Amino acid sequence: MYVAVKGGETAINNAHKLLADRRRGDRDIDALSLAQIKEQLALAVDRVMAEGSLYDRDLAALSIKQSRGDMIEAIFLLRAYRTTLPRFGYSQPINTGEMKIERRISATYKDLPGGQMLGPTFDYTHRLLDPDLAQDEATDEPVTRKPDIGRTQRVSEILANEGLIEADGKNGHGAEEPGDITRTPTEFPMSRDERLQSLSRGDEGFLLSLAYSTQRGYARSHPFVGEIRIGEVDVEIEVPELGFSVPIGRVKVTECQMVNQFQGSAKVPPQFTRGYGLVFGQLERKAMAMSLCDRALRARELGEDIVAPAQDEEFVIAHSDNVQATGFVEHLKLPHYVDFQAELGIVRQMRREYAETSDAVSSMIKEAAE
Repeated sequence: MYVAVKGGETAINNAHKLLADRRRGDRDIDALSLAQIKEQLALAVDRVMAEGSLYDRDLAALSIKQSRGDMIEAIFLLRAYRTTLPRFGYSQPINTGEMKIERRISATYKDLPGGQMLGPTFDYTHRLLDPDLAQDEATDEPVTRKPDIGRTQRVSEILANEGLIEADGKNGHGAEEPGDITRTPTEFPMSRDERLQSLSRGDEGFLLSLAYSTQRGYARSHPFVGEIRIGEVDVEIEVPELGFSVPIGRVKVTECQMVNQFQGSAKVPPQFTRGYGLVFGQLERKAMAMSLCDRALRARELGEDIVAPAQDEEFVIAHSDNVQATGFVEHLKLPHYVDFQAELGIVRQMRREYAETSDAVSSMIKEAAE
């Protein structure tokens, strides 16, 4: 923070008023309500919640409205608000196996236990603008089946029954206490659970580019979508007075398990390995990118050569957070008058020395020619 900068208060206040005016827009048009944002821009709300690390649809909608639709600014606002909240406890690990599924697909098995559920998706739509959406046209009632309640077998479990995939990670009772990147400074190397936390709040575009790079040969990745599932899961906390956990609410999440081929090593036979992604809301592109990056970052653990940016833990984690990236890039807009004047003096001095040297060389050449 630039505490030494003074003056310009009137200009700054006027800039705030102008911003509020531009945010409101044409007064002849009804103001955008938080309910409209929450219900009709749901995927934008989901991204802000995921990368802002705070599951609250109303606050996410407010941040989108306040930021005029600038997603990174909205994420920044929500992240800043999150730091003011008291911490009253920790939830138990969510059980995505018991998810109330809304969408579930697999690229590895056509016939799944429980079946494929397409759900609300752009995957099968034509990428053509729909003029009807310019008006408030009535929409047909959706045809849906009743959501499955109870445990749905995972694709990874099918492979595990044949011993074709690495063992699943530990969770729940008896597992090692996971790290908490919001309370512990980042140190490299990180544990996988800390990396996953960082990736889950990382910038979708950055992770998407890294994931794309792994498919183009910059990590030798040959992935298959084992399973993507979207739905609601219970959040539970353990009450000491009761001695067991109780549900306090539900959240919608997207989970992706990516299946990758692994040639094995001296100690491990050839098998499939896993990449994992889990984010708030319906964000399957983000969950897929996260799972691809997670698998790439396991290179050292699996004894693979680190030859690509997506496999470099420090490069990925240190640059994936859009709030930090925004601060570092946009701080360049703030006054750097003293620094620039110093640079200006150095460049002028260098030019004088260059000119003097050039004149001396020219004189020497002229004298030699005579």
